[in-house]
Amino acid sequence: MTGTSLDAVDMAVLETDGHEIQAFGPAGERKLRDETRDLLLVTTEIARGWPRDRPEPEIFAEAAQAVADEHFHAAQSFLIEHDLAWTDFDLLGVHGQTVLHERPTPERIGRTVQLLDAERLAKASGRPVAFDFRTADVAAGGQGAPLAPIYHAARARASGLAAPVAALNIGGVANITLINDDDDLLAFDTGPGNGMIDLMLQERGLGRFDENGRLAAAGRVDQKILDAFLASDYFVGPAPKSLDRYDFPLDLVEPLSAEDAAATLVAFTAEAVIKAFDHGARPSALIVCGGGRHNPQIMRSLVERAPVPVRTAEDYGWRGDSIEAEAFAYLAARTAKGLPISFPGTTGVKTPMTGGRIVQP
Repeated sequence: MTGTSLDAVDMAVLETDGHEIQAFGPAGERKLRDETRDLLLVTTEIARGWPRDRPEPEIFAEAAQAVADEHFHAAQSFLIEHDLAWTDFDLLGVHGQTVLHERPTPERIGRTVQLLDAERLAKASGRPVAFDFRTADVAAGGQGAPLAPIYHAARARASGLAAPVAALNIGGVANITLINDDDDLLAFDTGPGNGMIDLMLQERGLGRFDENGRLAAAGRVDQKILDAFLASDYFVGPAPKSLDRYDFPLDLVEPLSAEDAAATLVAFTAEAVIKAFDHGARPSALIVCGGGRHNPQIMRSLVERAPVPVRTAEDYGWRGDSIEAEAFAYLAARTAKGLPISFPGTTGVKTPMTGGRIVQP
């Protein structure tokens, strides 16, 4: 899995039948090479300006090959580290790099692009590759995201957690899964995760992210600007719903110092999560996964504001940095079995839908 933060290839090994999880293998990550990250930044910028009635930009093919090669080299190092071989695996599940995500509107279906040369990766690894998990859902009128909820439910069962419980993933965008009895799921993107903070710092030449929430801790929240963010129509729309990391305007915080901008964006992330509870759910705990849980200011804001106990993934023995990678291993198994991966309560499709494609080496 590579997220919109363009940070690393996350890898995880599961033994699963697509229903239950029989065993957890090793997990890890390999940072993206700078040249790949730079290429994907350019590709994302081009994708955002791509008209729907025009052919696919030529750079997509170059980026898709780079993503495949990045995954191959990351996995090769991972296998050596853990004394594994490609032949130990029945199937590889690879999300691909999101460079564009446009949620549907009443006037048009959505559009989503995850770049990966899956055939190239299958040939290099000698293993079948499951990929393209979102396209079918979007074509059927769904949001195409989030897709991890069915895995969150399986992970909760594997931990013996009783419903209701909620899983929150904070990546570039934050998404929540509300797990009720009988794995009844409601899931949606809550708002920004780390993405806006990262972009703000990068635009100002202050690094790629706010390490340990240092800048945010030194700043003050601008309530007027926070209120302007929270006035977005997105927050009054019904769930399920999805976002792109660029959907909220960064220019609102341009007048602020970096410290105050970071503090305000942290508060925006947290307040957007709290709005998720407007849907009436009161889970026993909010389990926080993803890179955002490493930001002490985000976690502090959630603890202060949430109407339910806030816990980290590790409090329940989950691997908080690997949940998304585990999810796409699980979704690959479900794809191979012809099981649904998206649902009315997670992406808004009318009926549960299978998804993903498998390419052979």
